[in-house]
Amino acid sequence: MDTRPWLLLPLLLVLGVVLSYAVLSIPDPAQELPTMLTDNMTISGAHNPVSAVLLNFRGYDTLLEMGVLLAALLGVWSLDEMPTYRGSAPDQILDIMSRQLIPVFILVAGYLVWAGADAPGGAFQAGALLGAAGVLLRLCGWRVNNRYSGLPLRVLLVLGLAMFVMVGTGALLIGSEFLRYPPTVASELMLIIESAATLSIGATLAALFLGGRPKGEE
Repeated sequence: MDTRPWLLLPLLLVLGVVLSYAVLSIPDPAQELPTMLTDNMTISGAHNPVSAVLLNFRGYDTLLEMGVLLAALLGVWSLDEMPTYRGSAPDQILDIMSRQLIPVFILVAGYLVWAGADAPGGAFQAGALLGAAGVLLRLCGWRVNNRYSGLPLRVLLVLGLAMFVMVGTGALLIGSEFLRYPPTVASELMLIIESAATLSIGATLAALFLGGRPKGEE
């Protein structure tokens, strides 16, 4: 008789107890946080409170999210090379649709980055659109060329995380705190970070769809 399923029961019980304790220990939400956010919007570099929180007041969270996304891709790449793709040429409908949609995806992604400081949008939404464009290109038979599957692709993948770190380090060098932007240039720095993060997120999502390390197909 296989006893392995029974060994999982105590582990699941312990996990359930730990999670229950964590949920019951959550402190009450601080009532003054919305007021603090409203009072400090003028120095955040953004008019959209979501962007102000994600890129300024709690920039550490977004920095770690970029790191987690990159780590997920490295985990996939560590398993194997991407499987050989033997698909046939796309049919006429898919080919026409991709030619019409991909430019729209790119334009809308650029708009979301630009509008993110004042309205709903931002790097993750724009990056998701770029990733979808990459997936659609792959489905249409596009291959990763040797010239782009090596160093250029890797630079693009780490660009967003590296830009976060460089801007944060620059803040330290001028005597401020890590990821605490000077109010006079906060909006410009946030736009630079979001632009770099958009490219990295789009490339990472498209690379995850490949299912392994690119082999640099011609």
